[in-house]
Amino acid sequence: MFTKCIEFSLKNRVLVIFLYLAIVIYGSLVITKMPVDVFPDLNRPTVTLLTEAPGLAPEEVENQVSFPIETAMNGLEGVVRVRSVSGIGLSIVYVEFDWGTEIYRNRQIVSERLNTTLSQLPEKVIPALGPVTSIMGEILLVGVSSLKGETSPMDLRTIADWTMRPRLLSVPGVAQVIPIGGEVKEYQVQPLSHKMFGYKVGMDEVLKSLEKFGQNTTGGYLENFKTESLIRYLNLTNKLEDLQKTPLKFQGAHSLTLNEVSRVTFGPGIKRGDASVNGNPSVILSIQKQPGADTTQLTKEIEKSLAELQKSLPKDVKADKLLFKQATFIENSIRNVEEALRDGALLVLVILFAFLMNFRTTFISITAIPLSILITAVIFHFFGLSINTMTLGGLAIAIGELVDDAVVDVENILRRLKLNQKLHKPLPVLQVIRDASVEVRGSIIYATLTVILVFLPLFALSGIEGRLFSPLGVAYIVSILASLVVSITLTPVLSSFLLPKLKIMHHGDSWLVHHLKAIDTKILNWSFMHPKIPILLTVGLTLLAASSIPFLGKAFLPSFNEGTVTISLRLPPGSSLYESNRIGTIAEKLLLEVPEVLSVGRRSGRAELDEHAEGVYSSEIDVDLKPSKRSREEVLSDMRQRLSTLPDATFNIGQPISHRLDHLLSGVRAELAIKIFGDDLTVLRNSAEKVKNTISSVVGITDLAIEQLTLIPQIQITPNRNAALQYGINVSQLGETIETLLSGKIVSQILEGSRRYNLVVRLPENERSNVEKIGDILIDSPAGKIPLHFVAEIKQAEGPNQINRDNTQRRIVVYANTKDRALGDVAQDVKNKIDSLSLPEGYFIKFEGQFESQQSATRLIALLSLLSLMGIFILLNSHFKSASYSLIIMANIPMALIGSVIAIWLTNQTLSVASLVGFITLTGIATRNGILKVSHYLHLMKYEGEEFGLPMII
Repeated sequence: MFTKCIEFSLKNRVLVIFLYLAIVIYGSLVITKMPVDVFPDLNRPTVTLLTEAPGLAPEEVENQVSFPIETAMNGLEGVVRVRSVSGIGLSIVYVEFDWGTEIYRNRQIVSERLNTTLSQLPEKVIPALGPVTSIMGEILLVGVSSLKGETSPMDLRTIADWTMRPRLLSVPGVAQVIPIGGEVKEYQVQPLSHKMFGYKVGMDEVLKSLEKFGQNTTGGYLENFKTESLIRYLNLTNKLEDLQKTPLKFQGAHSLTLNEVSRVTFGPGIKRGDASVNGNPSVILSIQKQPGADTTQLTKEIEKSLAELQKSLPKDVKADKLLFKQATFIENSIRNVEEALRDGALLVLVILFAFLMNFRTTFISITAIPLSILITAVIFHFFGLSINTMTLGGLAIAIGELVDDAVVDVENILRRLKLNQKLHKPLPVLQVIRDASVEVRGSIIYATLTVILVFLPLFALSGIEGRLFSPLGVAYIVSILASLVVSITLTPVLSSFLLPKLKIMHHGDSWLVHHLKAIDTKILNWSFMHPKIPILLTVGLTLLAASSIPFLGKAFLPSFNEGTVTISLRLPPGSSLYESNRIGTIAEKLLLEVPEVLSVGRRSGRAELDEHAEGVYSSEIDVDLKPSKRSREEVLSDMRQRLSTLPDATFNIGQPISHRLDHLLSGVRAELAIKIFGDDLTVLRNSAEKVKNTISSVVGITDLAIEQLTLIPQIQITPNRNAALQYGINVSQLGETIETLLSGKIVSQILEGSRRYNLVVRLPENERSNVEKIGDILIDSPAGKIPLHFVAEIKQAEGPNQINRDNTQRRIVVYANTKDRALGDVAQDVKNKIDSLSLPEGYFIKFEGQFESQQSATRLIALLSLLSLMGIFILLNSHFKSASYSLIIMANIPMALIGSVIAIWLTNQTLSVASLVGFITLTGIATRNGILKVSHYLHLMKYEGEEFGLPMII
C-alpha cells in the first residue's frame, strides 16, 4: 500500500503539490475558527436539581426533599454518583452520569423520574432543573459598582437584573448570568398588628385582597354581525398609591384600605448573599457559558455587549470591572504552548540545517512540521475537537518527531542519487527516488507503530485524568501519522524537483557532521575496547534512577500560575450576613495592601439563582494580580500572613481554575479531600476534628479546615395542640400564618413594563426582631386576635446548618492544600497518620482529590506500560524475526528512564501524570531510534555486502 502511494505521488507530482497547497489554505482557515479552551471538556454530564423549600430546617429538607429525590435518581441508567446538599429551605441534588452520555437525554430521563417523585415531596415544593452548564463553565465575573454612591443598592441590583442580565443572556453561547449583591426590589405590604387588631381585620382578608392585584382579565368576546371585539378589564397598575388604596372591607360609611392597617412600600427582599468590589458594596455578575462554546470568542462578544451597555447606564455606574476572566489564562496558556511549538520548530530547523548544510534538503524536511500540524487541525475540525493546552501540548511533544520520517527519506534519497550518478548507466531519477523511499519505508512504519503503541495507555485512563490526557495522545498520534503521510507523498515529490541537480551532492558531510562523527568514532572505539564499563554504567544508572523514583515529589498535575487567586473565607456557622460583610470587607482591605493585587471582588452567601448551597457565613474572594518580581509562593504567603489576623475566620487560598478542577475531582475546592461517612452528625463532626488534629503536624500541609457542618442557633415554634383546640385554631393553618408573617409570602407579581417584581406580605422588621416579639405576634382565631405564645411554645435551640450526602450517605470533609512540598508526599504522610485512627463502627474514610487521581492514574499507566512493552516486543519480533534484535532495541528504554529522572531532578519538578506522559514519549523515541539503527545495520549487511563489526557500526 505504501509503495503504491509513493508511486502514485511520483506519477502525479503536480497534483500532489496542489493538493497540499489546498490543505495549507483550508487548514489555515480551519485552525483560526476552531474553538479554543484551557482544557478539554472535563465535566462529567451532570443534572442539577434545585428545590426551594421555604421554612424547612436542614434536617427536614434532607428527610422530606433530598432523600426521596436521591433515592429515585440512584436507580437511573448511567448514574455514577448522586450528591446532595440540604440547607436552610434549600435542597440541591447533583446527579452525575457516566462519560459519553448525552446531557439532554440525561435531563429528559431525570425529568421523567422526577415526575414520579413529586407525590413524596411536601405540598408546593417543586424541584427545578438547573441550566446546562458546569463549574468549569464560569468564564467571567463582572463587578457593577456606583462610583460616587449616587445609585442606591436597590437601583444597582435592578440595573443588573433587568438591564444587564437579559442583554448578556442574549449573547449566543451564554448559558446563565447570576447576579449577587445589592437589594432585590419588592412591593411590600407590612401588616401592623395593633391596627389590624383595632379594625378587626384578619390576615386572610389582607391576603385575599392582594391575590389578583394589578392583573388584567378578560370578558370574552363581543360579536356584532361581521365583527367581534375582545373585552378586556384593564386593572394593570404598578403605582404604589393604587396598592395602598386597595379596599379590605366596608365599615359603616367607610371603605377600609390597605394602608390603614399596614405599611405599603418598596423594600429589599430577604438577602442570603451580598457582594463588594475593592471593599465597596456592589453587584457581581457570574457569567457561565454553554457546553462547547468557544471561551475566548464568547468573552470578546460579552465584552462588546458590556461596552454597549455601559453607554446606557447612569454616569456613576461602572460595569467594566472584570474580576475574573478565564480567557486571559487560556490566551496566556495557548500563547506559551504556541511559543514552545514555534521555538521547537525553529530549533529543529537550525539543527537540520547544521547537519545537512543545504537549503533544499532542509526545506524538504521542515515542510513536514507545518503540513502535519495543518492536517491534524483539519482532522480535529471534522471530529469536532477543540484547541486547548493539552492538544497543543501533544503537538509540542511531537514537533521533533514530525521531521524524522522526512529526514530519513531525504537522506536516503540523496545517498542513492549520489550512488546513481557514479553508475556507468544511471537509472531514471524517479526510479531511484521511488526505490530509495521504499527501501526505508518498512523501518519507518514499524517505528511509527511503536511510538503509537507506547501512547495507548493514555487512552485507558478513566475519570478526569483520562479526559485530560487523552486529547494529548490523540494530537500526538494524529500528527505523527500525518507526518508519515507527508513522507510517502510530498517528500518524494519535492525531492524529485529539488535534489537531482543539487550541487552539493558531490560534496561530503557538513562540518558539524564531520566533527560529530570523529567524536562518535572515538567513543565507539573506546566502548568496544572496554565493553564492560558502558554496560555496567548503564545498569548502575538505571538502578539508581529506578530507586530514586520513590523519593521524587508526586502530584497529579504540575502547578501553574493563573495570574489570579481565589480565597474561600469561612466564619463560624450561625454568623450573620452582616458579620460576613464586615469581616469580608476587612479581608478585602488587607488584600489590597499586597503590592501585587490589582482588584478584589467578594461574594458572600448564595445568589438567588446559584446552584451552590453556600451559607451566609461563607465568602469567596477573587483577587486579580499584576506581574511581580516576587514568586507566586511569596505573594500567597504574604496573603496568608495578613488574613491570619482575621478573628474567628478560616480560609483556603487557591486559584480559580485549579479550585474548579479540585471541585470536579472531589466536590471540594481543595487539593486534598478526606471524606468521613456515617449517620450521626455529632459523631461525624467529632471524627473530623480528630482527623484534623492528627494530620495538622504533617509538614507541607496548609489551609487545613473542616467542612463547616455544625450546630447553629434556631428559634423553634412548637404548637400547643390543647391550647390551639381551645381557641379553635388549626395548627396547620397556624404554621402557614407564621410562615407568611415571618418569612413572607409572595401573593402576586407587579409588572413594570417587562420587569416583574414580587408583591410580598411580611411583618415589619421591628415586630419580628427577637423571641419575645415573635411570641407577641397577634394571630387570628374565631374568638379574635390572640398572641402567638398563647398557643405555641417559642424557644431558642440549635440545629445543623447544612447536611451533605454522597450516594445517600451523610459525610463531612476535612480538606487542605499543600505548600513547599509535593502533594503526593504530603498526602502519603496524611494517609499514614489516618491509618492509625480508629473510627466508630459504621464510619469510614475515603480519600479524594488530586492525590487519589494521581495514584490511580500512576498505577494504571504503570500496569498498562508493561503490556505496552510486551506489545512492542511482539511488534519488533514480527518485523525482525529475531528476539535478540528486539531485545537490543528495547535496551534503549532504560536510557529514557535515566534521562527522565535526571530531567525531573534538574528542573525541580514532581512526578506527575504529565511527567509520566513525557517518559512515555521518550520510550517511543528511544525505541524508534533503535529500530532505524538496527534496520540500517541489517540493510548494509544484506544488500551492500558489509560484514558486521566495528568498521560497519562506525
